[in-house]
Amino acid sequence: MRARLLGGATVAALAFGGLGAIGAAAAPKGPGPRYTAGATGAGDAYFPFAGNGGYDVRHYDLDLDYTPPEPEPAPLEGELHGTATIDLVATQDLDRFNLDLRGMEVESLTVNGKRAAAVAPPAPGAAVDGAAYWHVQDDEARVWELTVQPRPKLKAGQHAQVVIEYGGVTTRPEDIEAALYGWVTTRDGAIVASEPDGSMTWYPVSDHQTDKASYSFAITVPEGKVAVANGIQPRPEETADGLTTWYWDAPDQQASYLTTASVGDFELREATFSASGVPIIDAVDRNLSPARLATTNASLARQAAMIDFFESRFGPYPFTAFGSIVDDDSVGYALETQTRPVYSSQAGQGTVAHELAHQWFGDAVSPERWQDIWLNEGWATYATWMWTEQNGGATAQQSYNTWYDTPRAASYWQLQIGDPGPLGLFATQVYNRGAGTLHALRVEVGDEAFFAGARLWLERYDDSAATADDFQAVYEEVSGEDLDDFFEIWLFDQVKPPATWRLP
Repeated sequence: MRARLLGGATVAALAFGGLGAIGAAAAPKGPGPRYTAGATGAGDAYFPFAGNGGYDVRHYDLDLDYTPPEPEPAPLEGELHGTATIDLVATQDLDRFNLDLRGMEVESLTVNGKRAAAVAPPAPGAAVDGAAYWHVQDDEARVWELTVQPRPKLKAGQHAQVVIEYGGVTTRPEDIEAALYGWVTTRDGAIVASEPDGSMTWYPVSDHQTDKASYSFAITVPEGKVAVANGIQPRPEETADGLTTWYWDAPDQQASYLTTASVGDFELREATFSASGVPIIDAVDRNLSPARLATTNASLARQAAMIDFFESRFGPYPFTAFGSIVDDDSVGYALETQTRPVYSSQAGQGTVAHELAHQWFGDAVSPERWQDIWLNEGWATYATWMWTEQNGGATAQQSYNTWYDTPRAASYWQLQIGDPGPLGLFATQVYNRGAGTLHALRVEVGDEAFFAGARLWLERYDDSAATADDFQAVYEEVSGEDLDDFFEIWLFDQVKPPATWRLP
């Protein structure tokens, strides 16, 4: 629900400098492997250096040791040390490859048990014990790259295990819109919400949703603190010498921006279950005010019923668990971290429904490019309209009519939700016009095709990422209609759509 904080964001072009692959080696002539450097980004037009090329990550094992800030008046800074064990497969013959890492110092690095060779950075930075860490931050570029040069080189199809020891002081990082994200240090711990590219603030990662992986976590914190991550607890926490280690396992494919490892004064509640057996594990800050706690408890009590309802419309819940992290913090928004959404200050019922719907739309199937974020936020908003109707409130059609009939300035309609720009990702139009698009599509193709299309979309692209073009193709397949004009009107026309889909 980033729109609550950033709904008034101005759409602007974001230019990036023409930084190419780091020191790409010339390919040898003749037969045999042609080793080159992996790309420094996944190719997303909005965030050219997010993610990386040349390999596919299969699993991250994150062993973290975190010390929260001292009480006031000490600085609001924590200390994080980690060992990231990354299992990957080369997708090309690799001379070197990159990982994204921001604000942390590398202490050691090995590939398949052998120390990686140091690479001299071509931009300000420093070679560090087996790697080069460098960054550029100015008006044109935001780049944080960790360059790894394995020896021997990696052949296409070869499995490799990269082990990186790293650490540093944690603060309160911001994204390109100056919103808090990533590992956000709080006085009692940290709240971790990383959309769109904030995971690199707390572990080395291919930070783009086209490279999903499974995760496991061991998070050591001072005794009395609770660390909560994605998935389920494979074994109980362990306490010794004033420290407690919390274990979490997320076996499903997961985009990096959906990882969390939040730390605080949480009450970790015993699991409840949906009718289909989905375990629901909640972590609620003990410091919430009585009013916020009452709102949160009432909302979380509805999670099982919400799962049951969304399963009846979209198909089985896609992951091993669900739940929540409700933190008494100042981040100011909620985020659908996979299986365990994060809520700032309290969890309202509509927000819980929104973040739950994201588990299908955005998490199980992610946008292949950030340009198509309306597929995340439009679906989550529309599913909330549907839940409101199911719960005895306004019907989805009434919610659509209310949105459509609200007087708005012409500028509201000028944002193209099919290409909102990197500074428009969380504009309110992406959420509400996105939901309007889906309701209009439902009216256009009829209920049977609409829900058949939703299920086919989720089945076809589960555990992966897809584009708005793929989405249109699914709905043309199930409806038999040519939907070019429809999606042009709703995603790209810079005027209010015609009243064709406004029903009584």
